[in-house]
Amino acid sequence: MRQFILALIVLLPASALAQDRYLVDWDEVGEEAINHLINLVRINTSNPPGNETEAANYLKAALAAEGIESELYALDPDRANLVARIKGNGSKRPVLIMGHTDVVGVQAERWAEAPFGGLRKDGWIYGRGTLDDKDNVTAGLMLMIMLKRYGVELDRDIIFLAESGEEGTPEVGINYMVEHHWDKIDAEFCLAEGGGNILEDSGVSVVGIQTAEKKPRRATLVAKGTAGHGSVPRIDNPVTALAKAVAKMGEWQTEMRLNPTTRAYFDRLATMSEPEDAWRYRNIENPEETEAIQQHFLENFPYHYSVLRTSVVPTIVNGGFRKNVIPSEATAVLDIRMLPDEDVDAFYDMMREIIDDPNVEVVPEAIYRPESAPSPVDNEMFQALEGVAGRMYPDATVLPQMSTGATDMAQMRAKGVPSYGLGAIRSVEELNSGNGAHGDNERVSEDSVKQLVQFVWYTIMDIGATD
Repeated sequence: MRQFILALIVLLPASALAQDRYLVDWDEVGEEAINHLINLVRINTSNPPGNETEAANYLKAALAAEGIESELYALDPDRANLVARIKGNGSKRPVLIMGHTDVVGVQAERWAEAPFGGLRKDGWIYGRGTLDDKDNVTAGLMLMIMLKRYGVELDRDIIFLAESGEEGTPEVGINYMVEHHWDKIDAEFCLAEGGGNILEDSGVSVVGIQTAEKKPRRATLVAKGTAGHGSVPRIDNPVTALAKAVAKMGEWQTEMRLNPTTRAYFDRLATMSEPEDAWRYRNIENPEETEAIQQHFLENFPYHYSVLRTSVVPTIVNGGFRKNVIPSEATAVLDIRMLPDEDVDAFYDMMREIIDDPNVEVVPEAIYRPESAPSPVDNEMFQALEGVAGRMYPDATVLPQMSTGATDMAQMRAKGVPSYGLGAIRSVEELNSGNGAHGDNERVSEDSVKQLVQFVWYTIMDIGATD
């Protein structure tokens, strides 16, 4: 009997013994998850064109093999979204688990490994989508399979959405689901991508949970003038006007301000940092120190500089077609990521005032992500996430984070659903490598996949399982 009890203990993580009601062989579950991830990576769902229906069909078959029904919803037949639901007793509102099946394209010649090969080597899985976002899709799939296998009694419905089009074409994905099939995904809380954990020699030191994101509001500068021969200078040369405008935008230090997510982020970060860094985090709003602190962030940690303000970054410049011709028009794209509470129209007006040139027009890009307020850090879901983090990673600090990028959680938050982003475990060295999301040689560690599945499982057990 003693040997049998010891065998059970080996199968369960020590941190989960007190709260896990099910005998889970995490090695076996981890291998199953890795195999699903590899199979999903091997389905080329580069957007464009997407082809997400092939991935949705794979998920549908995997769910059906466990007796779980699912449905496909598609604006475009080749770009389907999948929805599956495990029913609870209805005493609490549902939780939505969300992941996107499309990926960004690749330059295959720049990869050391085949981008859609799903190679497993030396503890890593290589391929486009391993970090963005087929690891989260895999975690959602495994959650549904495990809930069904173990016959978990639930107070809530658990909904799994594998959506298409996140990488720039949400009209076929989350927008379509919100606008036409909201009843299929309506939930009290949502878990998706966007977070990330930091691994150090001693273990996981940071559990990052995305609770807010900037809103993309790009604009194009259009400078116009009189075309002519390059040998004759003109006062209205659009290339010159554009260069001045781009320089002003690139040098503009926009207003710094905190929101509930970034305030909690820096407050908690200060508690785990070296004294010099902790002092900076605690003095961000000190009027006598903030200018120097902002400059330090800009030079040494641009993410911290960015999350404190609406950022304006010139990314594309076009002008002219021959070296001896003054063009009549020149353009530049500004990648603008606004704080959640930024007044969009007022910000564009400020841009026009700073550029101060009637020959340069500011043309806003069409809006494809709605405004959405940060999700609370004091509700039942965030407390569950903190609790799971504390059990799995006792020495880690949980940091609410605001993403400088954009996710489909913006649409969920805009509908009033508090949404929280989870992510992979990566070392600082790995974070600074070229192996990240959207990079060449994108890869995820096997341990990260296994622990993401565990994290999602324990969170749903805490917030959704019947006592």
